[in-house]
Amino acid sequence: MADTIQSITDLPEVSFIDNDTLEAMRTRMVANFESEYERITGQKITLSPSDPNRIVLYAHALELYQVEQYVDRAGKQDLIKYSYGEFLDNLGAGRGVTRKQPAPAETILRFTLSEARPNAIGIPEGTKATNGGLLYFATEGYDEIPAGEMHVDIRAVCTENGVAGNEILAGQINTLVDLIPYVAKVENLTETTDGADLESDDSMAERIFLAPSGYSVAGPDDAYVYWAKTYSQTIGDVKVTSPNPVEVEIRFLMTDGALPNQTTIEGLQEFLQDKNIRPLTDKVTVLAPEEVGFDINLTYYINKSDQSKAGTIQGLVAQAIAEYIQWQTYTIGKDINPSELIKRIVAAGAKRVDVASPVFIATPDTSVARVGKQTISYGGIEYGQPLRRKWTGSAEPAELL
Repeated sequence: MADTIQSITDLPEVSFIDNDTLEAMRTRMVANFESEYERITGQKITLSPSDPNRIVLYAHALELYQVEQYVDRAGKQDLIKYSYGEFLDNLGAGRGVTRKQPAPAETILRFTLSEARPNAIGIPEGTKATNGGLLYFATEGYDEIPAGEMHVDIRAVCTENGVAGNEILAGQINTLVDLIPYVAKVENLTETTDGADLESDDSMAERIFLAPSGYSVAGPDDAYVYWAKTYSQTIGDVKVTSPNPVEVEIRFLMTDGALPNQTTIEGLQEFLQDKNIRPLTDKVTVLAPEEVGFDINLTYYINKSDQSKAGTIQGLVAQAIAEYIQWQTYTIGKDINPSELIKRIVAAGAKRVDVASPVFIATPDTSVARVGKQTISYGGIEYGQPLRRKWTGSAEPAELL
């Protein structure tokens, strides 16, 4: 995702008002007034800063410049670099891209009897269970526990849309809301996933940018990236590789940088089998990326001249390290690069950084970096070494050592 968004951001700047400014408009209006006054009356005039005519012109300039801003915005809404909100929705419609709507999280609920029964026990559609009253999950479709069996597994979705329903661990949805005779226990077998908020402008702009690749039936990389992101707005970085002819492997991360769970992997695998998506000859396999671990162990120092800002700099360094971790771990196939870490910490205000780890590691296209132990030490204020001079035995300036 980051590469596509950067490609959009790097597009040339465009101005539909030739980069006009309020100050330039004021200057033009005053100059035009003075010129026209002289042409009509034959008398030269110069408007002073307090001249009522200048004040009136400035007031009109403010209104006219506001009109220019509306004109500039209207023109830019036809360009993917600037478009947002409803404008972006209409821009996407021209390429068959619509904004992904909020979606509920889902999981698998297991309903268990107190003992096997001689007859089937039905589980009505919409039967709800909860994780202690915080969120509710309702079964989709009718199912039943067959005679002589102890349990049945049923897909269930959250009754509320959004990411709030995600990441409820297996076993935490364990309270049956709609009681069913003989059912003694309910629990979710899988961590809840695939809940999503309304698709963001950045995510939609990326899909619009990639949409032309989806028209091809030749299986280009970007086509698979486009379709993977169309499957769910919770999918972040996508990497497409081909280890052998006609074999396609798709690895992906979630938008928060987390590895996908098996439910999401299987859902995307099934989605990509559509004959309008997958070229006939492609064997498509969806996988989670392999993990390449690294630790962070460093000590940083602050210059004596920045002593008064030491507290602020420490906060900025902590933020820089957090941003580095996101930069490093949200993209599949990105080499583990300590130079990037040092650059960010120095830019945050540190004088220098001693990094014990990570060391540079070339990350395969099928893998993603995962941070482990973090040991961040503040080494304190560095005063620097005073210059030492060697006595030459003469009145000439001393030689620097």
